[in-house]
Amino acid sequence: MIEPRHADRFAPLTGKAATAWQGFLGWDTVYFPTLIGLRLAEVREDYGRLELDVQPHHLQPAGIVHGGVLATMIDTVVVPAVGSVLSAEHRFSTISMTVEFQAAAHRDASTLMAEGWVTRRGRSVVFCRAEVVDDRGTLVTAGSCVYKVSAPKG
Repeated sequence: MIEPRHADRFAPLTGKAATAWQGFLGWDTVYFPTLIGLRLAEVREDYGRLELDVQPHHLQPAGIVHGGVLATMIDTVVVPAVGSVLSAEHRFSTISMTVEFQAAAHRDASTLMAEGWVTRRGRSVVFCRAEVVDDRGTLVTAGSCVYKVSAPKG
């Protein structure tokens, strides 16, 4: 197991929110994040952590994890962070994302871990950071996401 680097900064999720987020990525329908094999490891207030077991189909011909897989991890890991303190009726989506490739994630990396957290919340915009590390603890990708949040109608 890869040790989380940022989880301790965030309060544990409790009650209905904790129960609601347990099913993230465990849907009956196969959406893109589950198609590539992402799995939920932890959700806290304003924080999420995902893991991915590296498989041959995640690689590009040079034998390193494809940048699209890493970008998907960045974009997906912040979803529970953004939604952790919102009601189920809120809707939110990415309005911008910057991905910073730091090092190659080689084919011999068995697992990648992504951590994402909220850096600032506004009424309708949420700013996030995320990192992906390999099983040696090497930072392979970092990124920033901005999410638009729509309040429940009614």
